[in-house]
Formats: sequence, C-alpha cells, structure tokens
Amino acid sequence: MNSKISLPKTSSKNKMEVMPILPLILNMSIPPLCSMFLQYTYNFVDCIFVSWIGEDALTAVSLSFPITTLMLAMSIGIGVGINVLISKNLGGKNFDEANSVVTHGLLISTVLGIILNLIILLMIKPYFRAIIQDYAIYSLALKYMTICAFLQVPNMIHIAIQKIIQGTGNMIAPMLFQMAGVLLNFILDPILIFGFGPFPKMGIEGAAVSTVLGYTLSMILAFYVLIFTRQKVKIKICDFKINLEIFKNIVILGLPSFIMNALGAFMVSFANMFLIVYSTTAVAFFGAYFKAQQVVVMTVNGLIQGCIPIMSFNYGAKNRDRLLDTFKKGTIIAVLLMAFGSLLLAVFPRQVLKIFMASDSMMELGVPALRIMVCSYIFNGISTMFASLMQSIGQVKYSVYINLSRQLVLLVPFMWIFTRFWGITGVWVAFPITEILTLLFCWHIYKKQERWM
Repeated sequence: MNSKISLPKTSSKNKMEVMPILPLILNMSIPPLCSMFLQYTYNFVDCIFVSWIGEDALTAVSLSFPITTLMLAMSIGIGVGINVLISKNLGGKNFDEANSVVTHGLLISTVLGIILNLIILLMIKPYFRAIIQDYAIYSLALKYMTICAFLQVPNMIHIAIQKIIQGTGNMIAPMLFQMAGVLLNFILDPILIFGFGPFPKMGIEGAAVSTVLGYTLSMILAFYVLIFTRQKVKIKICDFKINLEIFKNIVILGLPSFIMNALGAFMVSFANMFLIVYSTTAVAFFGAYFKAQQVVVMTVNGLIQGCIPIMSFNYGAKNRDRLLDTFKKGTIIAVLLMAFGSLLLAVFPRQVLKIFMASDSMMELGVPALRIMVCSYIFNGISTMFASLMQSIGQVKYSVYINLSRQLVLLVPFMWIFTRFWGITGVWVAFPITEILTLLFCWHIYKKQERWM
C-alpha cells in the first residue's frame, strides 16, 4: 500500500533532485556540449570555406570576430540568466514564477536583439576604419558584417528558448534544433560562397548569408518545440504582468556568462593590436587559432551549461551535498576534456592549421605558438568551473572577478610586458601564465565563500 502511494510522488520529482550526480551531469551536459560545439561551428566553418578564397578573406573574418563574439556573448548571457532563474524556481517548486520567467526572457531577448542589430549596422564602418589599413580587407570585412548583423535577433531568441528548455532538464530538443541550423549553414556555405547550379557566386557575403539562414532555421524550430511539444514550462499569457525585477535578475545572473564570452572579443582585439605590429599573417593565424581553440573550450562551456542548472536547482532546493558534488565531478570532467584538447592541438598543430590553408610563413609562426598556448587549457577549465559555481549560488561578483582576471586584468598587461622581453612569443606565453595565476585566485575565493554553499 505504501509503495503505491510513494510511486507517483517519486516519479513526479525532477531528475535534478534524485538522479545520481555523475550520470546526471553526463545526461545534462552531453547535449548542450554538442550544442555549444555546434554554436561555434558556425564561425569555424565560415573560416574554413573563407580561407579557400584567400588570406585577405580569412583576415577580414578574423577581424570581424570580436563583433560576432560580442553578439553571441549577449545571447548566451541573457540565455544563461533565464536558465539559472528557471532552474532555481523549479527547484523551489515555484512553477508559475518559472513560466513568468519564460515570457520575460523571450521579451528581453527580442527587444535586445533588435537594438543590437541596429547598433552593429551603425558602428561597423567606423570600427573597421579604425583597425584596418588595407582597403581590400576593409571592404571584405564590411560586406561580411553588414549581413551578419541580421543574425542577432534569431540568435538571441533561439538561444533564449534553448536555455529555457535546458533549465527544465530537457537537453535533447535544444541540441536538435541547434544541429539543424548548423547543418543548413554547412550545406549552404560552399554553395553560396563559390556558386553552384542556380546559386550565384557570392564570395564572403555567401558565408554571412548562410550563417543568418542557419540561425533563422534554429529559431523557427525552437519556437515549434517550446509551443507545440510538452515541456515543464510554457509561455505565460493569461494574467501576465511585466515584472522589472525579473528582467533585472535575468541580466544580473547572466552577467558572468556574458563577460566570460564578451571578454573573448576584447582579448582578440587587444591581441590583434599587439600582433598587427609584426604582420597580417600573425593576425590571420591568431584568428584561425582562436576558432580551433573555441572548439575545445566550448565543449567545456557545454559541460558547464549542463552543470549550472543542476547546481542552481540544488542551491534553490537547499541541497548542499548535491551542489558541491556536481561542482567537484564537473571539474574533473572539465580537466579531462581540456587535457584531451591540449594533447590534440599540441600533437597535430600542422594538421589543424592546414584546415585554414595556412601558408608556409603562418606554419612557421603558428606551430610553436599553438603549442605554447595549449598549456593554459587545463587551468582554464578549472577556473571556468569555479566561476560557474559562484554564478549558480548567486555570488555573481566573484564569477565576474574570475572572468575579468582571465581575459583582461592579467592577460593584457602580461602581453605588454612579455612582448618587451620576448617579442611576439611574449603574446603566446601570456596565456598560460595568466591562467595559472587566475586558478590561484579562484582557490582563494572558494575558501572564502564556502559559507554560502
């Protein structure tokens, strides 16, 4: 009799409160890991096909990368803020509040997407004039970004829905509509860049068009999944009222993720300022390296996107043991992923650079540079997990401090100092030194903030 009563009660529980931690992390992380990998595949695939046009085209896309990174950073930041808030409310059994967060999240994503689209269109000409001296590269960069600006609205909306659904524990559906967009981009890239059949040869503009269409398809499928399939949350329409506090919480909780991703754009810009002094080949190499590096780092970010809902849910449910167990096991997985990525890039640097049609001069510069920079990956993975833990328990400022240290406060001064001693090699050495010092800073914060967990 008792078993009959307890069965429906247990089955109604969210897997984030009952499933063993390691299987739960894998269950929650593998789909978003694939999604994050696919998310950054857009630019990676563009770079591969664009490199076939020529080194100028690859340089133009590399110099456009800080803008597209900022666009994606805003989308991920808002999406993670929505995700954390939904997971926390579901953990606290506040289901109506979770539905309200869904509607607020879609509203803020749409409005911000439109505003950012307009800002990008207004800023790209003065931005490229300030950093590009070669007119041919300037023209290519302007053509590429004028079209890519229009990916912001579908990008923000589909990532918001992705994080909404992930916040409930459903990781498969977001991976599928992400995969559909990337697949379309992969198919259209060569067709629109080089021209096949009835399609004209569009060059670098074809890469931008295929990217926008890929994001648009993901957005359409995301809406279909949210509205027409059974989910644990839904868009709240009846009795819906605008709550500015929810908007504020979405922004605050998503701020560390925005900073972590946005700082990548600033870091690339600062690195390019140091590298352009040596050659445009150095800039092209760093753009190619950064795309390859992101494929490795974004798999760990995918792991984190799976761990954050678990940690946020159990923090909301006041289950400290599951919260810390998730952090510890997630950190071990992050180290293994980063170690594998480091080994891959260190052993096969020439093969990686050949993907981008690297010239002999790029090979000579890039192979030793790549082997130096991959030494930072393991430390990077641990620090990112520390920052995510702080974000999940509401200690946002510490998460921000960690990300600022990693990609701006320590890195840029080290680049400046080390180039004075070792020339261009100083740029590469700055990365592992920065990550080691950031990890020591993380440990200090962790010991100081144990009482919050």
